[in-house]
Amino acid sequence: MSSILFLLKNFIYLPLMISGFLAAVFKTLQAEVKENSLKRTQKRMIKNNQPVGNVTLIVDKSEYELNVYDDLGWYATYPVVFGNSSLEDKKMQGDRNTPEGVYYITSKRIHSKWCRFLLLDYPNAEDVELFQLRKRKGEIPKHARIGGGIGIHGTWPNEDYVVDNYINWTLGCISMKNEDVKELYRFVNPGVKVIIRK
Repeated sequence: MSSILFLLKNFIYLPLMISGFLAAVFKTLQAEVKENSLKRTQKRMIKNNQPVGNVTLIVDKSEYELNVYDDLGWYATYPVVFGNSSLEDKKMQGDRNTPEGVYYITSKRIHSKWCRFLLLDYPNAEDVELFQLRKRKGEIPKHARIGGGIGIHGTWPNEDYVVDNYINWTLGCISMKNEDVKELYRFVNPGVKVIIRK
């Protein structure tokens, strides 16, 4: 009888013991993440809150986000909008889709309409190959052109609300709020990698 009581008692307390152990592990991980985050913040403060080392931009179309990473990890997230609400990959000129793939910023300039403009190297070799394949398969017309001039830019003056309201308005570019694109412009230079994914 005592062995049955012992088993029942342990059966009842076992989940509590496991949850206590998991809570302790989680608390330790939280403390470690917080400490690492503090170290990154301190290093950035030394660098005037600028990204440290190499910068990479990751654009998540389905999340409507542009994330900035540097040598210390995540640096910042900005809301963005695109061309077409379908969020499909760019197939040809005029489809208003934002391309997906790995790109590099080739140049940047102050823009008279959209505040700042960071030009991407679209179309690259992979885009050309995929474009020709789609033509051969009949997915796009034979007379279609691949297009170009894709970049990251701001909005029309006083129209940041398009980003706040997730209004996809561009011809395939990535659009940010003007203050955000000014901030990005300060530390992103030609050669920075931009990964665009759905």
